[in-house]
This record gives sequence, structure tokens and C-alpha cells, in this order.
Amino acid sequence: MTIRYPNGKKFENKRILSRKKNVYKKDERYSNRGMTLEEDINESNQYYRSHKRAVIHKKPTPLQIVKVNYPKRSAAVVTEAYFKKPSTTDYNGVYRGYYIDFEAKETKNKQSFPLKNFHSHQIQHMKEVLNHGGLTFALLRFSLYEEVYLLEAEELIRFYEEQDTKRKSISKKDIEKYGYHIPLGFHPRIDYLKTIDKILENR
Repeated sequence: MTIRYPNGKKFENKRILSRKKNVYKKDERYSNRGMTLEEDINESNQYYRSHKRAVIHKKPTPLQIVKVNYPKRSAAVVTEAYFKKPSTTDYNGVYRGYYIDFEAKETKNKQSFPLKNFHSHQIQHMKEVLNHGGLTFALLRFSLYEEVYLLEAEELIRFYEEQDTKRKSISKKDIEKYGYHIPLGFHPRIDYLKTIDKILENR
């Protein structure tokens, strides 16, 4: 199926393409290593829901279907579609009575996280969530180190708005300083709710 952005440019799922090019060796100690950040978060959210800890889902992507083929009467195959509008953030839901809203990004860079991975409409969306008292943040993974950090929206917005006069990326040292390291586990794989508990305690 061909999916296009509102400007007509073809969409390529780089996560899927990169996984096809790489062959991961199975490690019995870490059976789900090699999974994308999105897959790890989805698995963690499923754990939270099944244990009644939180209700958090990945937001659906709004698509405008353009072409559909009907190979069988009982089956339809979408062959071309466009994004209806720019997406906001990846996930939202409810935890401890708080609205949760966050973006998930990963990079192969060793010492910095490029700010070009974020878009102005996503930053604006985070500002609006903050204005209404919601919890919003970014989960950032340095894939070469298998390290995940939670960076609160206030810090991300600050770095994003300073990029015209300072760096076009956030250094790993700054992420370690201003963010929260989330150790990888098994069930859930990325237990970010523990970090949210710390943030709520500080409030």
C-alpha cells in the first residue's frame, strides 16, 4: 500500500525498512532485544492495561483512502492513502487521574538526540497539554546503547526553542542531567510509570 503525506510525498516506514536490513541475533537473556521502541512501549502499555494500572494507547493515524483494490468480493486492499493532517504525539491515556500524552523517538546517534525528529505542531500540542494540567513528555531511546530516557515536555520545549541560537540537538549528557533514565526490564519492558510516580511526588 502506498501512503502519502498531505504534500503528496511518499511515506516510507523507516523503522520497518531498517529492521529488514538488519539481522538480530537472539539472546536468551533478552528475548525481545531488537524490537523497536514503539513495539516495546506497546507491550508495556498492554501490561499496564492487563494489570489495571493505566489505560494508555497509541493514537491512530488519520488516513484518507484514495485507491482500493478488490481481489475478492469478501476482501478489500487499500493501495494508496494520504495522511489527513499532521499527527500530534504518539500515545495518550489516563494514569492516577492524570491525562498522559507523550511522543516516542529513537536515534542511532551516540552522543546527541537530533531536534529535527520533533515538529513544531508536536511542540505546540505539548504546550497545550501542559496548559490544561496534563502530563506530557518524550521517551527517547539511544538504540546503540539500549538506553531509554524520559524527558519532560518543559525541558524538551526549552531545548527546541533554543535551537536557533544554540545546538540543533540535545546532548546525551543533557538528557542524562535533565531527564530520567528508565532501566529496561521484562514485564513491562519499559516501566515508565515508575518515573511518572517520581514526577508526581515532586509536584
